[in-house]
Amino acid sequence: MTDSTTASRVVIRKEGALGRLTLDRPEAINALDLGMIEALTQALTAWVDDSDVQIVVIDGAGERGMCAGGDVRALHTQIVAGRADETAAFFRAEYALNAMIAEYPKPVVALADGITMGGGIGLAGHAAIRIVTERSKLAMPETRIGFTPDVGGTWLLGRAPGRFGEYFALTGATMTAADAVHLGFADHVVPSDRLDALREALAHRADPTGPSEIVLLFDETPEPSRLPAMREWVDEAFSAPSVVEIVERLRARDEPDAGATADLLESLAPTALVVTLDAVREARALSGLRAALEGEYRRVLWFVDEHPDLVEGIRAQLVDKDRNPKWDPATLDELGPDAGAAAREYTPRHPLF
Repeated sequence: MTDSTTASRVVIRKEGALGRLTLDRPEAINALDLGMIEALTQALTAWVDDSDVQIVVIDGAGERGMCAGGDVRALHTQIVAGRADETAAFFRAEYALNAMIAEYPKPVVALADGITMGGGIGLAGHAAIRIVTERSKLAMPETRIGFTPDVGGTWLLGRAPGRFGEYFALTGATMTAADAVHLGFADHVVPSDRLDALREALAHRADPTGPSEIVLLFDETPEPSRLPAMREWVDEAFSAPSVVEIVERLRARDEPDAGATADLLESLAPTALVVTLDAVREARALSGLRAALEGEYRRVLWFVDEHPDLVEGIRAQLVDKDRNPKWDPATLDELGPDAGAAAREYTPRHPLF
């Protein structure tokens, strides 16, 4: 029996033992708006005490991806129009949902098929069972728009092997399925053409061993990740104490990928890079996801309230699409010695939790 409702671009239904939440905005690769976040939160809240729901699955409609992130075009509109309180309310609701998924009393299975980035990582990365496919492309690409990773991304990045957390945070590079498992962003690789069968098994299979064992029946070993071969130069460069020194170490390497990475970093927003490096290193030392979300919230609202690069980055990449952002300041050399402190120590008008 299927019990289905649609609320604000989220399809909510029960199938056997399964509570299924499907993001239903495929034309925007299921980018999240506040209504979608509220619908997800309400469904999860209701299912805590619903004995019919034993497992929750979160997935996305369409073939392109689970979730491309938050609706940053709407974010741009709000900030430009002086509606920063609406923006802050969005982030509070989103981060509360991220924490709810991580702490949920029933197993949450996330199907990060296709593009899963930014806010999509906030939904998938904190689930109890995180599944990727051969089509998966995961990333925290916030520095590409003059911003900083959030939705608990710094918590995940801070726990990646070696200095890959700094590498993926600063560059916004895309992870394959194998990369995501290697980095701790995913647990299993399931071929995309077997996801329907997996959902069916989770919904209807009477198996006392639980969802993890069911998923293992569909799991396949992916092609090896490229990351171990990069580890030596990534660790050496990205362990440097500052972004300037990271770039210097990359330039000193006789390694084409290192040089290309230095070129990329020098094209991105200097302030975003410095704030992001500080955030990942802070999160690495924190006690839990909620503490990392608190640190992200301070930094995110500093960008919203105090710094022009976020609006400029969205304008250049997604609004005017001229791909020619004017960062302020334009170079790393123009930043002060502790440029990350203002964002780290910012006090938002409203508390997160």
